[in-house]
Amino acid sequence: MRIAIIGAGAAGCFAAANVPPGHVVIVFEKGSKPMQKVKVSGGGRCNVTHACFEVSELIRRYPRGQSLLKRSLHQFGPQQTLDWFAARGVAIKEESDGRMFPETDDSQTIIDCIWGAMMKVGAQVRFGKAVRNAMRDDDGWALHFEDGSMHRCDAVLLAPGSLQKPDQWAWLTALGHTIQPPAPSLFTFNLPGNAITQLMGVAVPQVTVKLAGTKIAQGGPLLITHWGFSGPAVLRTSAWAARALQERAYHCTILVNWLSDVSEPELKERIQELRQEQGKGLVWNRNPFELPRRLWEVLLQRIGIAESTRWGELPAAAQQKLITSLVADPYEMKGKTTFKEEFVTCGGVTISEINPQTMESRLAPGLYFAGEAIDVDGITGGYNFQHAWSSGWIAAQKMGS
Repeated sequence: MRIAIIGAGAAGCFAAANVPPGHVVIVFEKGSKPMQKVKVSGGGRCNVTHACFEVSELIRRYPRGQSLLKRSLHQFGPQQTLDWFAARGVAIKEESDGRMFPETDDSQTIIDCIWGAMMKVGAQVRFGKAVRNAMRDDDGWALHFEDGSMHRCDAVLLAPGSLQKPDQWAWLTALGHTIQPPAPSLFTFNLPGNAITQLMGVAVPQVTVKLAGTKIAQGGPLLITHWGFSGPAVLRTSAWAARALQERAYHCTILVNWLSDVSEPELKERIQELRQEQGKGLVWNRNPFELPRRLWEVLLQRIGIAESTRWGELPAAAQQKLITSLVADPYEMKGKTTFKEEFVTCGGVTISEINPQTMESRLAPGLYFAGEAIDVDGITGGYNFQHAWSSGWIAAQKMGS
């Protein structure tokens, strides 16, 4: 088999490393270096996968693509990922939050491992090769590149990352494929002019962030930055709300429950208990919710609760404002910021047009897909790389069978 892989990212290179021996494999990359997203991910450590080994639970971490993932992750999931790297001398460690990194804490370890496996099976890589068109005829596939060159092959794996330039992929739609428009995911929220940014560096271990007017809400740690909100709770919300936020031009109201999953009735009852049990205690001095002191004081100051106010003397109106500030604190989001270098997009080829058992196109035999080219994306925590490994491995096995 003459196999062409478009894209030398995580999915493309992992596929090249896993094509069974005896085939001609060439990876075409428009840039000058392979696996650049692998290099910068996880702060340069590479969050390889997540310690979630039940597929039914794992797919809940993906806002889009779950029907395809039900099949693909059963074939090659986190355990198979760990086994694959272990078989090549790379040990992966689990951190307290379930994220998994190479024991070296160096993404280059992952790159070198995959690259070594590619070289072992004889894969070739050609840089500076941007695809302009791909056509199928009686002799297989003909790939036409921007530099005027052409390459013939029997199977094509499309793994270039996000399909962000529609004109570049017109040949895909000409084949009958539908491309869901790309939308940014995994980003932080900008709160320009909001006084809360004066608390930059303050972290709250567990909150719930909700997009007002929707049912979209995600929990986890939140970090206050000089531009707004970051942290896992925000990144997860950005993933689930990627389409909704794009439609709103990233200008909307975000509600923060600083007490995570505590409801308004529950909090009202708790405050009534405080008024009875600690009525003489100063509200400013008695923070019963274990919030960072600076945040607690800012919330009280914003509400207008004087430093001399005691729990037993807290006026009803101030009490209600405090309850609202704790469980549904509103912030105006105006814009977004890329989270470090880990930019992810949702969108890509519609999953109903792909066979999840093989990653082959249902419309064009011999055409396969992997990674971000498919309309699948996960929250932060190693889930997007796991999809890259899974889809790349499956496509490689089927192309080389």
